[in-house]
Amino acid sequence: MAKKQKDYLTSLLSEDSDGGAPTPTAGPEEASSAARQERSRRNSLLGRESALARVASGEVRQVTQIALDPARVRPWSGNARSYAHLSEQNCRDLIDAIIAEGGQKVPAIVRRVEGDPVFDYEVIAGTRRHWSISWLRQNSYPDMKFLAQVADLDDEAAFRLADIENRARKDVSDLERARNYAAALKTHYGNHQSRMAERLKLSQSWLSKMIKVAAIPDGVIAAFASPADVQLKPAYPLAQALSDPKRSALIQKAAKGLAEKQAQLRKAGKAALPAQEVIRLLLTCNETPAEPREIVIRGAHDRPAVSLQRANRQGVVLRLHAGHGLSDDELLAKVRILLDTLAAEGGGLQR
Repeated sequence: MAKKQKDYLTSLLSEDSDGGAPTPTAGPEEASSAARQERSRRNSLLGRESALARVASGEVRQVTQIALDPARVRPWSGNARSYAHLSEQNCRDLIDAIIAEGGQKVPAIVRRVEGDPVFDYEVIAGTRRHWSISWLRQNSYPDMKFLAQVADLDDEAAFRLADIENRARKDVSDLERARNYAAALKTHYGNHQSRMAERLKLSQSWLSKMIKVAAIPDGVIAAFASPADVQLKPAYPLAQALSDPKRSALIQKAAKGLAEKQAQLRKAGKAALPAQEVIRLLLTCNETPAEPREIVIRGAHDRPAVSLQRANRQGVVLRLHAGHGLSDDELLAKVRILLDTLAAEGGGLQR
């Protein structure tokens, strides 16, 4: 509890040191003093009743902070932050701050665990603080305690509290939040996005995009240097493309190849492919035919007149050869033959 709040409640709840009834005296000065003491006692009682009423109504609430052994506290599975991905490197700033300040200054929010012989509490908000204190206890600071406030929360309230904290954290990726939202949509809100958006005070369209990105398969995520590279805005077109079964198969096949390439780059100590390039390659992977076609229409003396260079979703590229020995009209007729041949194979301009 804050010192000012504690002092305020203490002063209101404390009984007057001269709270007993005054002893009658004969002197006017003593009688006046007794009257002042009686008024003070009555005011103190009124103040105490008022303070108790404010505490009972919830207007003033005492917050208890406790120092815990982090080994008796587990991370809550409903939090978006991935505890498994925390490390000394990405918690170094917090570790240094705790050491410099002589301990954890900002308490985490925990709730009690029932029926678990290993853990007494679970962390709702403050996962990095829990990891950092645990690391410090194993590295030269065995007496370091995990500072926490105990809250009585159901799962939905715990999810909303954790989400509020995570929104301000740059190290919680869009993908982590998206998948956390997708799980919560089913668990807490009966798959009603409008209800979830209202409870979290979010735009329905924005929430819909997050849920869409959450559905990107792990095999496609592996094509990125890190899951943290999967950001909402650039990844949303990829999530949409995966909705098409034909494109999805091609994208997942391309993602497997990109994942292998990323692994080779890491092994060689080279820079990984950036997220923007990965998304571009995945979205354009279906533009290259599985087996390149070669169509050549010949002119006079069996010389090439027109040939197919490329055919994809954007259009058809033809090459008109020199020395074909045809008139312009004859050459245009050959172009028509090539286009008809391409259309018969399902690769014409009308596809």
